[in-house]
Amino acid sequence: MQTRKKYIFLTFLASWLLLFFFGGDQLRRFSFFTGRKAQARRNWPRWTDRSLLKSFADPEELQRDGDPSLPSPGERRAAWLSLYRSSRCRMETCFDFSRCERHGFKVFTYPQERGQPISETYGKILGSIERSRYHTLNPEEACLFILSIDTLDRDHLSGQYVRDVDEKIRGFPLWNGGRNHLIFNLYSGTWPSYTGELGFDTGQAILAKASFDTLSFRPGFDVSIPLFSKDHPQRGGDRGWLSQDSVPPKKKYLLVFKGKRYLTGIGSGTRNALHHIHNGQDIVSLTTCKHGKDWEKHKDTRCDKDNVDYERFDYQELLHNSTFCIVPRGRRLGSFRFLEALQAACIPVLLSDGWELPFAEAIDWGKAAVVGSERLLLQIPSAVRCIHPERLLAFQQQTQFLWDAYFSSVDKIVHTTLEIIKDRLSPHRSRSRFLWNALPGGLLVLPDFSTHLGDFPFYYLQHGRILPAPAERGKLGACHNACPFPPFFSGYSPSGKFTALIRAVSQAGSLSQPILRLIQAVSGSQYCAQIVVLWSCEKPPPPSGKWPQSTVPLTIIQGRRKVRGQEAGRGSGTRAGSRGSSPRAQPDLSFLPPQLSERFFPFEAIQTDAVLSLDEDTSLSTSEVDFAFLVWRSFPERIVGFPTQSHFWDPEQGRWGYTSKWTNELSIILTAAAFYHRYYHSLFTEYLPAGLRELVDGLAACEDILMNVLVAAVTKLPPIKVTQRKQHKEVVAQQAECRDGAAGTPPPGQRSPSAPRSAPAQVKGTAGSRRFSQRQDCLNQLADWFGYMPLLSSQLRLDPVLFKDQVSVLRKKYPSLEKP
Repeated sequence: MQTRKKYIFLTFLASWLLLFFFGGDQLRRFSFFTGRKAQARRNWPRWTDRSLLKSFADPEELQRDGDPSLPSPGERRAAWLSLYRSSRCRMETCFDFSRCERHGFKVFTYPQERGQPISETYGKILGSIERSRYHTLNPEEACLFILSIDTLDRDHLSGQYVRDVDEKIRGFPLWNGGRNHLIFNLYSGTWPSYTGELGFDTGQAILAKASFDTLSFRPGFDVSIPLFSKDHPQRGGDRGWLSQDSVPPKKKYLLVFKGKRYLTGIGSGTRNALHHIHNGQDIVSLTTCKHGKDWEKHKDTRCDKDNVDYERFDYQELLHNSTFCIVPRGRRLGSFRFLEALQAACIPVLLSDGWELPFAEAIDWGKAAVVGSERLLLQIPSAVRCIHPERLLAFQQQTQFLWDAYFSSVDKIVHTTLEIIKDRLSPHRSRSRFLWNALPGGLLVLPDFSTHLGDFPFYYLQHGRILPAPAERGKLGACHNACPFPPFFSGYSPSGKFTALIRAVSQAGSLSQPILRLIQAVSGSQYCAQIVVLWSCEKPPPPSGKWPQSTVPLTIIQGRRKVRGQEAGRGSGTRAGSRGSSPRAQPDLSFLPPQLSERFFPFEAIQTDAVLSLDEDTSLSTSEVDFAFLVWRSFPERIVGFPTQSHFWDPEQGRWGYTSKWTNELSIILTAAAFYHRYYHSLFTEYLPAGLRELVDGLAACEDILMNVLVAAVTKLPPIKVTQRKQHKEVVAQQAECRDGAAGTPPPGQRSPSAPRSAPAQVKGTAGSRRFSQRQDCLNQLADWFGYMPLLSSQLRLDPVLFKDQVSVLRKKYPSLEKP
């Protein structure tokens, strides 16, 4: 018995030894089941048998066409380290924060040298910076510096390659080894390796570079930008292709690609293998080798057939009619196809191993793109087929949001780069990842205003309106059904009170009857928290005893004024409702007329979310104010008000027209009587460049048009009109003078709900016609500055009689009332 047990034990031991020697390699292949995480950053899909999958391509397709001169990744990394001695730079070690503490985040662009041409694209980048609110002409104030030398194309075979950059930048007294400098680059390296080197020592400068390799990218210091063409618009840009009628999300083709196939050199392996997934039905993968001067010398047996198939399909048609678009690497890691797919709402399937995706520090690409692996190309068709339609639509919607928010123009690409760098300077006051990846986008959310979601008008959850949930990750490994997504958050709603901001231009020493009646009507509202009077005369306001008694606090703010081109201060508030001491008179200086845009300054006295903007001659009842506020609480991101105007395209004149006729169309709510969120005061004053505000101040009664344009550009929604007891007719109002003339007095015909709003022919007098012409000129100049017309038309009007259901439910019953 003992002998039998011994033989069994020896047999078992021998079996384990044989398994160890002959099967140990296979056991080691499955060692990842012990919990070791993959080191690659973008292993997709996460197949458990990835290491056992054999290569699908022929050996010659994976070779680099027999070119032994191409360096390995390790050699490329070593070359980078030898060239860029400050490759380990971080913001803490290679950036001087003290320069930004003195004057804030200001950007200085070097003056262009004579005889030093720059490309059209680099001119757009410099123009975007100079048009931004961060630009300064004084290098002593600057936090960041931009070279005037064109560094976009560093391929020495290119005609736009600038030579002797090292020698030139060393002669700049502000260079300081590249510290606090930002260098833009789109093309780096040259044939055959196309490494990331720029051909000059960047020192401690931040690189904003396209086709960034993850090995050379310095996280938290450099910025990866997209590759864009020279035809990319300076500002505005075309909208995305996804429309409200694009349902169902699945289109004619599942997966498409049409582009060049490289026969030699780096990047040829991936594109040479794309024909393996082509089935000619729902997967179309078309390549051509007919490009370059000597393509016929290197063409293979597939070239002739590929060239014939390539001509059978139109590229734009494929983009329009495909759910997914393959975005393989080219000679470099990035390609123009990436932005083309985003705009077309064709979900990008990225095949570019080691590519640091554009703005990945802020953007969650897992919600808008599928990040694949070049070596797992055959697995992609089955992986994308099983994505649920709900998630497909969420992916497509996110592509449109990202395109419009960050990539549709050179302005947005440059400003996103600057905002990412600015966020690094104050991490405690930076945008969260949620703000970057949710409407309206990080560029339109000012962290200096607040970092709390409930302080902005875009993130409220109320009246059954549920925000769209984020799409699941784009790194998918298996098919599964999608479950209903929960909302982002809950519990935020706009405050239940409002602040009335009345702009007064009455004669010094007395108050007009309209403003007295207006204060009584507004203070009678149960939702009124306080009344703030913006005194825009150059004479001091009346003493507190002259102001009417009210049930809410009444604060007088002296308007901001300029003295010979200099701002005289932001004004101080004085309580008048308690009959305290009268406001202190200002020194009798030679002031310029108060600026019309001062009514949109973010005064500290305004603490409520809602602001009711009023002119002193506005006529409203308490019930009208109450109803308009209730409507605004249902739409806190929009302007809600009474008097309306509209815009239209005049084909004969080839410009935008402005009309005050009573029509069904409306696109502008005059701020003479309108509710909006106080955050728009901060956007108006801090987001818009000073030059744009000076533009509207130079044109009479144009500031309300700019506010409407701003809100429409942010929300992509039209304003909402509420009905009023009286109709309005336009007259040329004669305002009381407030300083021996017209200083501080609005131009004739100052808008108000009680003024007429009809065709310009009905405006009496030369002054009224001039004012109307100025407003129309203002509209066209704003459209030119934004690069498109942000205003949207609507036919929606809300009336107290019909306002019994929730507004969101009511609008669903009549969706055709509002244009998309």
